[in-house]
Amino acid sequence: MVVDLVILKQKLMAAAVDVTTLPKPLADQSRLQIIMSTVFIITGAIALLMVTIGGLRYILSHGDPSATAQAKNTILYALIGVVVSIIGVSIVTFVIGRVG
Repeated sequence: MVVDLVILKQKLMAAAVDVTTLPKPLADQSRLQIIMSTVFIITGAIALLMVTIGGLRYILSHGDPSATAQAKNTILYALIGVVVSIIGVSIVTFVIGRVG
């Protein structure tokens, strides 16, 4: 009985909402693709810079174990960032393809 009342209340509330006054979004699929491409290029450039810095730190560590570990972590975290960025772009592209 309570479940039926909740469902009836949800149906009544959904019927009462006027969606004609809602603003239309200005972003279309091409604009989102441009934004995603720009963000991905910036992410790639930062990751390349961090890999380069990590490589230089590795070369200049002269065998110091702590400096070598920090350099390896810098390279590893930069590559993990690229992978996360690729996964994010893939998810957004998938959702846009399903919705749009």
